Amino acid sequence: MGGFCFGYDIGVISGVLTMEDFIFKMSGMDYLTPMQKSVITGLLLAGCFVGSLLSGPSCERLSRKYTIIISSFIFIVGAALQTAANGYDMMIAGRFIAGLGVGALSMAVPLYLSELAPKEIRGRLISLQQLMITIGIMIAFWVGAGTQHIDGQASWRVPLGIQMAPAVVLGFGAIFLPFSPRWLINKGRNDEALQVLARLHSNGDQTDPAVVAEYEDILAQAEIERAVSVDSYLELFKGTVLKRLILGVLIQVFQQFTGMNSIMYYAPTIFKQAGIADTSATLIASGVNGVLNVLATIPAIMFLDRLGRRFVLMSGALFMGTTMILCGIVMGSTSRVYYDESVGENAVDMSGNTSASYFCIVMIYFFVAGFAYSWGPVGWVYPAEIYPLSIRAKGTSITTAANWLMNFVISLICPVMLASITWGTYIFFGCCCFLMAVTVFLFFPETKGRSLEEMDSVFSGNIFAYKDARRPKTNVDSVEEHSYDTEKKL
Repeated sequence: MGGFCFGYDIGVISGVLTMEDFIFKMSGMDYLTPMQKSVITGLLLAGCFVGSLLSGPSCERLSRKYTIIISSFIFIVGAALQTAANGYDMMIAGRFIAGLGVGALSMAVPLYLSELAPKEIRGRLISLQQLMITIGIMIAFWVGAGTQHIDGQASWRVPLGIQMAPAVVLGFGAIFLPFSPRWLINKGRNDEALQVLARLHSNGDQTDPAVVAEYEDILAQAEIERAVSVDSYLELFKGTVLKRLILGVLIQVFQQFTGMNSIMYYAPTIFKQAGIADTSATLIASGVNGVLNVLATIPAIMFLDRLGRRFVLMSGALFMGTTMILCGIVMGSTSRVYYDESVGENAVDMSGNTSASYFCIVMIYFFVAGFAYSWGPVGWVYPAEIYPLSIRAKGTSITTAANWLMNFVISLICPVMLASITWGTYIFFGCCCFLMAVTVFLFFPETKGRSLEEMDSVFSGNIFAYKDARRPKTNVDSVEEHSYDTEKKL
């Protein structure tokens, strides 16, 4: 539900920004300037940045569970303000407040899932966050396509109001969820943690060997971290944890520099550039885009824990880069770019070449599919599983904040890029994708099949991850490396 809230908001605002009644209500004119579009989109992301940072201390002090509940109701307040907005100022205030809730949820939900999931299916379960994001986007697109024909303010107030429903379900539903067993152990509530682990993995049998083994591993890791005082933000900048922080931040920054969220935010504008002029047809094309996004996320849920994070990230980046480069080249070589004085920006006319127009649309669809099976889910999975227990919430909050900061930056510059360099925008994002593939190959270790307590050994190897990838680690290696890292801290 946390992912659904974010996904729905992405999808709904892209359609609402094109509705005539909304445009007049927000600006008093028949168009929104690129900066007004950017601020309406970007204020949610600024709130997400702040919310994700605040959720780190909240997850540690109040628990992951209570943070999710509080964040849900903050989002409801923001969504209510957007729905009732009587002007531009009220709208952007509602966007920011909703962003506080979404940002906190985007950090707390993957963290919570990573601490409850068995290592064999951890990637699969956290990928459900991305699946719910894509389902939210898809539903929002189709709701927007359905309400655009309603006369008056209901055309945009109805789709904005619907987003409160999943937040209400999440806020009340989370009351009945268990606390994270790792958070309980970190707080010294060991008996409760054992009960939760037994409920999750053995139908309440606290003597089950697998439950006892996992409980003892978590307990041992917590004791080690207490002994070396691994509990402050400063610990994120020491030893192997610094390496993890850098990689966690990079994967979140790179996720935004694929250009995916920009395509989701400004899908109607992008499809209009690609040759679909009619507003209804543009929204329908965006809706098809949303359906494809959902379907392409399913393979990640099924195969991520088999294929591994490195392969999925590299193949996805290469595939996305190819589609963006091809889209930019074809659009640049076949379209007519002209200055539209009515809106004060450059526009693209592909009406003279239907085949090229369809090719660009197909490339955008392929790009979306490439993101959905790779950087979409893994961008949330990887940072949530790499940090030590006592600073996992702090580390995850910083990496998530990096995602929202870059998301905010991209949301501000993307409409300006589309209005100025037009097809060059696709070339830019395509080059970013190729750079990402190289970076993952060189520096990102594989984490599939490893427990959260084994991450010390995973990240204590060679700085060049492709060298470690050639030699599979044995259990002896893991024990020795973990002991060495612990001794070095002591």
